[in-house]
Amino acid sequence: ILPLFFISCLVLSSSSSSHAAVQDFCVGDLTAPQGPAGYSCKNPSTVTVNDFVYSGLGIAGNTSNLIKAAVTPAFAAQFPGVNGLGISSARIDLAPGGVVPFHTHPGGSEILIVLQGTITAGFVSSANTVYFKTLKVADIMVFPQGLLHFQVNAGNTVATAYVSFSSSSPGLQLLDYALFGNNIPTELIAATTFLDSAQIKKLKAVLGGTG
Repeated sequence: ILPLFFISCLVLSSSSSSHAAVQDFCVGDLTAPQGPAGYSCKNPSTVTVNDFVYSGLGIAGNTSNLIKAAVTPAFAAQFPGVNGLGISSARIDLAPGGVVPFHTHPGGSEILIVLQGTITAGFVSSANTVYFKTLKVADIMVFPQGLLHFQVNAGNTVATAYVSFSSSSPGLQLLDYALFGNNIPTELIAATTFLDSAQIKKLKAVLGGTG
């Protein structure tokens, strides 16, 4: 029995340590290209405490735009200390009437906490089931990786939220811009979305698309 116990411990130890980090951190070298695994590491001798601190989320974003919203990221590209750690953050500011349209983060799940105002937020599952709710201050909602989701200011005052991600570079794709902010021919969008060509051209004009 005793040898079996030691073998079991050995197997468990090997299994649990196989995914352990081989170094304390990998502060991103933003002067080098970003690869599939993130940025390459800065030389540890050049790393300072400032690489692990980011103050950009203390400033409200500019919401004087089409969607009346601003997203201020603290991803690896802005906050190199999170590179390789599988975490990052961002700030969302929504003016009255502001919206973060349907979008996805291909690289990570998201969790949102409301700091100010009220926000109606939701996501659509792969079975096309919609989950949405109006959130108040200190409410938290999670958005699973890769699923379409949105946030809308549900009140008459400014709304603010912080979000965290399970990736240092979660990525972002806005559905409206993916469809109407590029040069996909109008007839192809009409064929694949069943939208009227005139409406597609109107949206292209608003979002900067061509074709």
